This record gives sequence, structure tokens and C-alpha cells, in this order.
Amino acid sequence: MVGAGVDARDRRARVATAGLFLTNGAVFANLLPRLPEIKSDLHLTNTVFGAAVAAFSAGALVSGPTAGALIRRFRSSVVAVGGSVLIAAFTVAAGLAPGAATLAAALFCAGAADAVTDVAQNAHGLRVQRRYGRFIINSLHAVWSAGAVVGGLIGAGAIYLEIPRAVQLSATGALFGGLCLVAYRFLLPGPDHDPPAEGARRPAEGAGSLRPVYLALAALVGIAVGGAVIEDAGSSWATLYLRDALAAPAALAALGYVAVVGFQFAGRILGDRLADRFGQPGVARAGGLIAAAGMGVALGFPSVPVTLAGFAAAGFGSATMVPAAMHAADELPGLRAGTGLTVLTWLMRVGFFGSPLIVGAVADAVGLRVGLLTVPLAGLAVAALAGALRPIRTAGS
Repeated sequence: MVGAGVDARDRRARVATAGLFLTNGAVFANLLPRLPEIKSDLHLTNTVFGAAVAAFSAGALVSGPTAGALIRRFRSSVVAVGGSVLIAAFTVAAGLAPGAATLAAALFCAGAADAVTDVAQNAHGLRVQRRYGRFIINSLHAVWSAGAVVGGLIGAGAIYLEIPRAVQLSATGALFGGLCLVAYRFLLPGPDHDPPAEGARRPAEGAGSLRPVYLALAALVGIAVGGAVIEDAGSSWATLYLRDALAAPAALAALGYVAVVGFQFAGRILGDRLADRFGQPGVARAGGLIAAAGMGVALGFPSVPVTLAGFAAAGFGSATMVPAAMHAADELPGLRAGTGLTVLTWLMRVGFFGSPLIVGAVADAVGLRVGLLTVPLAGLAVAALAGALRPIRTAGS
């Protein structure tokens, strides 16, 4: 990775991009504590409510493949800021929905906007990273994690203070939407990918010459999905496992999720320096083994303290998996600008969508302790695939 020298414009662009990541983490998270209240107000059954919430993932899966084309047409900065404003607007609409159909429609649109925004803000972050000439993408994802915590606290605080849902969501939507509009003027101008230099060697034409690229992309998707599986275990199952399988009190059980996101945040803060020193493959391989060992021990010797430590290890180990896979996919040669990142992000969302279904089915059949074996298995898979994070060369390059 070669930088062109970091100047004040690059530093401002990094801060502005971090503002986009903060917004993306905070806006939807500030709705989540309100969902039980929305369910009660609309008198929704569990089935109808579940279907409405699933509309977010459905919207993301539908719109995800369009991200690359939109970025090439309008630039990552425009798509990221416009998408962020749309997410804020549709989140407000979801909070004010008068019925199940409008709730599902608003969440579908929010998910569609989020999928495109996710690719665009990462594409711009990777562009800023190229200007720096060193890894910064993990720190941007750490800001996203911080934003998710801030958003959740805003929602919880508004409930505690009895602030009406409409006031809370409208105020936060205006605040974070305005933040993105201000950030736009400090993002990097111009096209996202420089045109090839005169005489630069291109990959040879033909599917055979690109086979290493496609194989690498498949492996990178595996790494990203592995990270998604580990993250989902913390968000969807940690509290339930501690409460139901280990009889932990409710307040203590909630620390399972906190352990995952807290140590993931710490891992992302450290991730850029570790990647610069040891390389992305080495960091991802070590992270996969840490996640596998930590959760393996926790599931083999179940107790509340050991399980909390296991979830913490899973969060720390998985911290750089998704950012590293995104960076490597965006750098693959022979693909149109944004294609690798778009494909990886879309398939990763398939992993987020499918993981809870698989774990839930296994848990119903043989118990959640067995279902959570997906975490050490995912960690081992990432460790095995980590070599795909090395830059590849195609024929003629």
C-alpha cells in the first residue's frame, strides 16, 4: 500500500468519513430499544413483528447488487451521504408507522438504503486509506461500533426520560442527517479509482486469466461471512444462552453482548497497527484462532465467567475480519471499480440473514450450546482462508 503523502485535506476526509460510519452505526441503533414499544402499540403478533423486522434484511439483499453501479455513476461520497440521509428518514418513518405494512415498508427501504450506504462509505474509507498509505479501515469500523453504542444509549435514555418516540427519532434523524451533509464538503473529491497509468499492464483477457481473482473473492467472502457469523452469535444468542442455558440473571446475561461488541471495538482500535506490523493475513489468522479457542473452551466448560470470557475472545478475534476482507476485495485486479466490494458485502449480508436461521434450527433440535459451535467453526474457517488477504497477481500483471 503506497500513500501519496498525507495532507490536511486527507486528515479532514478521514474525520468526515468517520462521521459517516458513526452515523451509520447510531441511526438505526437508536430505533432498536423502541421496537418492543412499537410492537405493543401496533398490537402485532410475534410472527407479524418478526416478518416486519426481517423486511430490513430483505431490502438490503434486493438493493445490495446495485451499489457498485451507483458508486461508479455518482461517486462514493455522494452515495454514502445520500444513503445516510435516507436511512435517517426511513428510520423516522418506521418509528411513526401506523401499522404493520407501513412498518415493514419503512424498514425495507431503510435496509435497501443501508446496503448501498455500507458499500459506499467503505469504498470512500478505503480511498482515504490509500491516501494515507497505511491501514485505517479498522479504526473507521471501530467508530461504527461506537456509534451503535451511542444510538442504543440514546434510545434507552429517551425511554427512561419518557421522551416521545416521534421527538426522539426526528431529533436524532435531523442531527445525524445534518452531520452527514456537513461531512460531505470534506470528503475526497473526484473519481474513486484513478485510471490506469499509460502502459500499465492489465490482466489478460478471458475467464481463465481471472480465475485466481474469482477464487480469491470466494475466499474473501468466506472470511467476511465467518466474521458475520461470529458477530451474529453475540448480538442474537449471547444473552439468550447465558440466561437460559447457564441460568445467569438478566442483567448479567446482557453482558454477553457487551463483551462481544466491547472487545470487538478494542480489537478494531488496535487492528490498524497490528495489520501494519504483521500483515492482514497474520492478524486474521490469529483472530480466527483466538475466536475458535475462546468459544471452544467456553462451550466445553460452560459457566458464566468462562462464557463471558469466550464471547469477549470471539469479539476481539473477529474485530478485523470484515474490514480486512472488504479492503482485499476492493483491491482485486481485473474487476470493475467497486465490484469486488459490492459482491462481498452483499454475500456477507446473506450470511447475516442465514446465520440465525441455522443456529436457531440446530438449537431447537439439539440445544443452543451445540448451535453455538458455529462460532469456533467460523473462526477456524477464517484462519484457514486468511491467505486470501494477500494481494494477488493475475497473468500479465
